[in-house]
Amino acid sequence: MDLFYHPSLTLLDKQIELDSEESKHLTKVLRKKRGDKLMITNGKGLRAPATIIEIASKKVTVDLEEITEIAPLAYRLHIGIAPPKNISRFEWFLEKATEIGITEITPLLCDHSERKNIKLERAEKIVLAALKQSQQSHLPTVHPMTSFADFVVAHPQAWMAHCAEGKKTALFDLAKEQKNITLLIGPEGDFSAEEIKSIELAVSLGEQRLRTETAAIVACQTIALAQ
Repeated sequence: MDLFYHPSLTLLDKQIELDSEESKHLTKVLRKKRGDKLMITNGKGLRAPATIIEIASKKVTVDLEEITEIAPLAYRLHIGIAPPKNISRFEWFLEKATEIGITEITPLLCDHSERKNIKLERAEKIVLAALKQSQQSHLPTVHPMTSFADFVVAHPQAWMAHCAEGKKTALFDLAKEQKNITLLIGPEGDFSAEEIKSIELAVSLGEQRLRTETAAIVACQTIALAQ
């Protein structure tokens, strides 16, 4: 059943109107008609089967059946990642991380960053599309680009995955014992020596040297499996 997004859905709602963008997709792309069934979520855990009762030029009205609350993941994962120069690789990460399971994503501006900005609205749309495609009910938060220094101040317990030599602990082993994880993934030129020194705990993702977006996806899946 196709999933649609209505951020203001509440447990008390009996009938709602989808916004113009969701309505257009429903009628023009999927060619849904009156009487067709679909699923609604607010991206915060609420989910409800629905039936189309009215189709207008820019809005679709649906009747809701029983609204249920879907529990979030058993863990929280926040990844701070320096987006690669090729933005399509970062957008691929956004999509796949949402499908696997992630709570928050913060693009980082690091000493060796080649990309200095992102389009936050586009990133949010990619995450929302991935949520609907993967039939989930909890929408990850994508934060604006943040400096490495500010992120570390706000998240002093963050772990770091870097390529430099030194003592590292297997991410899988650490994740088995933690339910609230913040992980840093560096840029294509890796974190600087000063950035590495600022983080107490370094983690290993394996023996291979991975691209930024690959490392982040490996981390998402490793943590999911460890739970």
